[in-house]
Amino acid sequence: MTLYGYLSTIIIWFVACSTEDTSSAIEAPDLDAAQNSSVHADSVSASWSPPRPRSIDERRTERERMVNEQIIRRTFGAPAVQSETVMKAMRTVPRHVFVPEALQTQAYADTPLPIGLGQTISQPYIVAFMTELLSIDAASRVLEIGTGSGYQAAILAQLTPHVYSIEIIKPLADLAREILDDQGYDQVQTRHADGYYGWEDAGPFDAIIVTCAAGHLPPALWAQLKPGGRIVVPIGNVSDVQRLIILEKAEDGSRLSRTVMPVRFVPMTGQMEQ
Repeated sequence: MTLYGYLSTIIIWFVACSTEDTSSAIEAPDLDAAQNSSVHADSVSASWSPPRPRSIDERRTERERMVNEQIIRRTFGAPAVQSETVMKAMRTVPRHVFVPEALQTQAYADTPLPIGLGQTISQPYIVAFMTELLSIDAASRVLEIGTGSGYQAAILAQLTPHVYSIEIIKPLADLAREILDDQGYDQVQTRHADGYYGWEDAGPFDAIIVTCAAGHLPPALWAQLKPGGRIVVPIGNVSDVQRLIILEKAEDGSRLSRTVMPVRFVPMTGQMEQ
């Protein structure tokens, strides 16, 4: 199969991480606060069980078909998703409530869908694949850059109660918050802000997922990643073939990187463009 054919199968336009120009300086992390936060997170995780979304009983058959046909039996040479916890999350979260009502009959199709304001909800396979790459569990603290519809945040919230998500487009941020609350994902923390700067007072994070293409890795995201943690991010310019990258921070702070596949995402804007 040609590279073009491969890309046409796996390419997905993710929610744009448009960001307003906030130029606040990045401060050194508060180590005492981070330690206290970690202790609290461990306490919450020990007694936590995944949420049961309010609309879980709707369209179950469609979700099961989505997982079986698009994720478990993925073809065209795309990497397989093998995590049982990720597949369970994909079977649980009612994807249709995160799309406009007029498109809900298409919610479980193998394609992105528009959610308004020029943005999309991502293809189910890509959501599952990137979630698996994070390698998280119930104790993990996760940051998402680009909330969009809130669907990816809901999937993450089936794996850990410590989910933080940033979205700059205020109507999207507000609507995602409303849907997440309605479905019972009140533990997901959301913020309307510039994702380039991360979420310092909620870090450090075990994993960070970026759902828009970055010309370079924002320094704040690397600074807010714990040693042993990983970032999943598409790197490259909008006019180029971008690369989906896993970046891991070694215990000594050094960087390990691995290219997973070629992709094409909408660009990170705001400070990234400066």
